[in-house]
Amino acid sequence: MSLRTRSLVLALAALLLAGAAGGYTLWAAGRRDAATAAGAGPPDAVRGPVRLGGLMFLAAGAGPDNGHVAGEAGGSRTVAPQTCARFYAAAGTAVCLRAERGAVTRYHARILDRGLRETRSVELPGVPSRARVSAAGHLVAWTVFVSGDSYLTSGMSTRTGLLDTRTGEVVQSLERFALFREGRRVEEADLNYWGVTFARDEDTFYASASTGGVVHLVRGSVSAGRMEVLRENAECPSLSPDGTRVVYKKRTGDAAGPWRLHVLELGTGGERPLAETGNVDDQAAWLDSGTVMYAKVRGDSSDVWAVPADGTGRPRLLLRDAYSPAAVEDDG
Repeated sequence: MSLRTRSLVLALAALLLAGAAGGYTLWAAGRRDAATAAGAGPPDAVRGPVRLGGLMFLAAGAGPDNGHVAGEAGGSRTVAPQTCARFYAAAGTAVCLRAERGAVTRYHARILDRGLRETRSVELPGVPSRARVSAAGHLVAWTVFVSGDSYLTSGMSTRTGLLDTRTGEVVQSLERFALFREGRRVEEADLNYWGVTFARDEDTFYASASTGGVVHLVRGSVSAGRMEVLRENAECPSLSPDGTRVVYKKRTGDAAGPWRLHVLELGTGGERPLAETGNVDDQAAWLDSGTVMYAKVRGDSSDVWAVPADGTGRPRLLLRDAYSPAAVEDDG
């Protein structure tokens, strides 16, 4: 297995990280998906300053734009100088997870302002995997691999941290918080957390937690330092803009297509699969209140697709040669 192939699978973000880990199964699924990719290549890109707003992402592919922060509007793509392994943004805050190579590779979460200028840096203990920013830009989360090589590997180990941009406080690991299941505290030594998503109250969050080989969807409170288990088999959640639904990837039991996107109605507990039947190894994001977007591997690149959140319709190609998308409200 080549280093490039392994890198593509590491949350798509590792397109920049030679030596990152991954899995052949997901790469092979992405190769099959290449046959369904419609349309020509991405719009001709121009290089220049990019401000937070609209549809943002990281450029993918074998060319010089790979890994650069980019925005696209009206059929025109602008590529910024900044490079990341994983990116997300909301309001006036962005997080850029980076690898900085030298005698020893170091990883950082770079916090950026509306003009993509760095305002804070937090050193990370491993290879970047997931990133999120709360709707008002006050809370930032990241997940890294600290050992193991994929979400399908039993020895996988992740660490998820949080930053409150209002106070500067950093939670180095969600393992500091208390987790409860049916009133009993869960204290198993093999607990792992990943894939945080925030509610609009700037305190409530959802995440994945794994113990004993079972993955759970959990809901937590940053201020209370407490989480509770909601259900099983829900990974990399993403909360809808109105806070009523969560989209996540659910294990299928099929080695050729390990995950399928599902949406959970938080009020009723009703769950439905989305029209994307192919394997999706990504933390999906919301393009708008009725549409989910996600990245899929295609050969040595990846594309961002969109699908209705109500289970109807069919997937459509949203961005060619792109990953790590974020729909940013442009509030000036």
